[in-house]
Amino acid sequence: MEYFENPYRLAAVTIDIDAEVPNPSDDIDRPRALLARCPEARETPLVSFEMPGSGAQLLVKDERARMGLGSFKALGAAYVIASDPNAREKTYVTASAGNHGLSVAAGARIFSAKSIIYIAETVPESFAERLRAEGAEVRREGAVYEDSMAAAERAAQAEGLVLLSDSSWPGYYKLPRKVMQGYLALMGEVFDQMPRPATHVFLQAGVGGLAAACGAAVRKVWGDNPKIVVVEPDAAPALASSIREGHLTTAPGPVSAMGRLDCKTPSIIALKGLARDANWFCTLTDAEVASQMEPLAEWGLATSPSGGAGLAAALLDEGRLGINQNSRVLCILSEGPA
Repeated sequence: MEYFENPYRLAAVTIDIDAEVPNPSDDIDRPRALLARCPEARETPLVSFEMPGSGAQLLVKDERARMGLGSFKALGAAYVIASDPNAREKTYVTASAGNHGLSVAAGARIFSAKSIIYIAETVPESFAERLRAEGAEVRREGAVYEDSMAAAERAAQAEGLVLLSDSSWPGYYKLPRKVMQGYLALMGEVFDQMPRPATHVFLQAGVGGLAAACGAAVRKVWGDNPKIVVVEPDAAPALASSIREGHLTTAPGPVSAMGRLDCKTPSIIALKGLARDANWFCTLTDAEVASQMEPLAEWGLATSPSGGAGLAAALLDEGRLGINQNSRVLCILSEGPA
């Protein structure tokens, strides 16, 4: 477990990212209002525990039942599609090996649009069947996610489809920023559910969309005091490496058991937002996260290594960030164990 303090937080210098790259949205009210139209949208619970050792209050936003899809990501695509008055006339395309593809497929189904999801040849057929059950057309291409993402981009251009990725890169900002804005709905619920601000917020990250959206919301509502910690696999420190280097970079590494977080290149919007908002970046080994899966399950918080990475970091902190009996530690349980 390794920590790296963000040199850009409240500093006069800024990370080397073009001015045209937008910051993450902090408009919480709009996605909450639009998602209220969704017949499957319901508030998820915030549950409280006493942290072993420190005695701090641990508050866990449990996203495992979000819209019946088992992940916070349901919010993102559903919000984008709900925002489009012409959605019924459109086909949305993306690449996925996990929750984002399901959210695009389900969002399209709910709002009477169409979806095409590209998956790599290595993705299990059981996942393809889940996508089809949500009404998606499934196309296989390439050996890895990057190949299927390139295929989705080509199809969008050739067939007039709407590319709906949960990451962003130079020149592709509008829709991924709106996907991230959809995630703000869960933080709106947190602010309603927590009578007092958190002192520490642990946010796991792949490309960084969830972490950056939550970070922007925390700063808008709770201000500068909460310590925001971004948690990544040590095999895929995309954000931490980019912060260290001072610009967007790709962090090569082996495959991580935290598969949903195993992203080597961050979203450029997320990187810009977290350079502004995060206090610390933390990397965990697969073994460290695995050590916390059984304790979490015993608390009724069964999850995957990806979904529990932020919680694992908080539980393994051992006082390095000043967590004590007076602390209120917020974590996002982002997905179920499947």
